[in-house]
Amino acid sequence: MLRKPIKHCKDCGTTVTYRLPDDGDTKERAICQACHVVHYENPLNVVGTVPYWQDKVLLCKRNIEPRWGKWTLPAGFMELNETVAEGAARETVEEAGAQFEMEGLFSLVNVARVGQVHMFYRARLLSDVFDPGHETLEARLFAEADIPWEEIAFKTVRETLERFFSDRRQGQFAFHAIDIV
Repeated sequence: MLRKPIKHCKDCGTTVTYRLPDDGDTKERAICQACHVVHYENPLNVVGTVPYWQDKVLLCKRNIEPRWGKWTLPAGFMELNETVAEGAARETVEEAGAQFEMEGLFSLVNVARVGQVHMFYRARLLSDVFDPGHETLEARLFAEADIPWEEIAFKTVRETLERFFSDRRQGQFAFHAIDIV
């Protein structure tokens, strides 16, 4: 579901109209009728990790909507003034209370229909003890055969997990760019 359109100027509060800007832009933008500020609507970044311990991955059972009670990788919206890796690490600490070492960027998943880009890093767990935060009902390690695939919260997580286990079986991790349509 796309975000609601902008209705008022973030600078002066006047109603905006959607039209082509005068600068040659080819997309309709929210433009203030009073101060003429052009407001751009850009995708949201969701950042997280694929935390692993030996042959298992760490999943978190959601204690928030959407998809309360479903399993996911630790991830969430990137904050201002942080890098993608910093946001992914923060989310992993907040949601799983995990100790880990960040590794490479593993997947970039475009979800254009909802205006989001999801990015997951591999993260080698340093301990199998977790202290999940308030957004998580339970944090648990799963072997591939034990993953509750029908209870995975988001398609981006499912796609990332499938590629992680496939790469692990092949003995080499690659970077994956995925489009969810």
